[in-house]
Amino acid sequence: MMKGLLLKDLYIAKSNILVIIGSLIVLGFGLSVLIEASALLVLAPPCATTAVFISITSDANSKWSKNVITMPVSRSQIIGEKFILFIILSVLGIMAALIPCGVLAIFGAEITLASLLLYGSIGVSAALFAGCFSLPCAYFFDPDKSQIVFLMSFLASTGIIVALVLLINLFIPVKGNILLPFNIVLIIAAIFFFVSHKIAVMAYQKKDIT
Repeated sequence: MMKGLLLKDLYIAKSNILVIIGSLIVLGFGLSVLIEASALLVLAPPCATTAVFISITSDANSKWSKNVITMPVSRSQIIGEKFILFIILSVLGIMAALIPCGVLAIFGAEITLASLLLYGSIGVSAALFAGCFSLPCAYFFDPDKSQIVFLMSFLASTGIIVALVLLINLFIPVKGNILLPFNIVLIIAAIFFFVSHKIAVMAYQKKDIT
């Protein structure tokens, strides 16, 4: 049943996903003229995951939440599917951003593994922090405003990442070892995302859907 929910959401957001992925690929080539193309990895996961909120808004407008609870699927699976979709789209965003990076590297552009890992870590961390705040809000408040909430959460997540890096720098110098602090931030973001899922499931199980 979880697979069916995923396929439903991917079908609903298919056109948006294709547009986002195509835009990321084109943007990657465009960025290579101005800055390092691998910097696109910072934007790719947050941009790709906006399709999750399109599916949530679609569910609300079509009264899907009233129908799905009558099906042989638990409320925890309903919430869990959105979190899984969020992760899948983050990965798709990373893969889309890697396409122009790979092509440019073939033609001699200087793109290092270290820069890909650094920017990828920042991008995924930003998406996870934004998701852990905005996904529960999208279900328990106004779904139509979920994308706006996500954008605000993404802006907040950048501040959280900066604050965490500065805090980590007190114990582990960032200079000369820049990947380690951002990898620690990524782990923290993943923990927050996991906890957010558990909180969302607990709250949704108690929610009165009428």
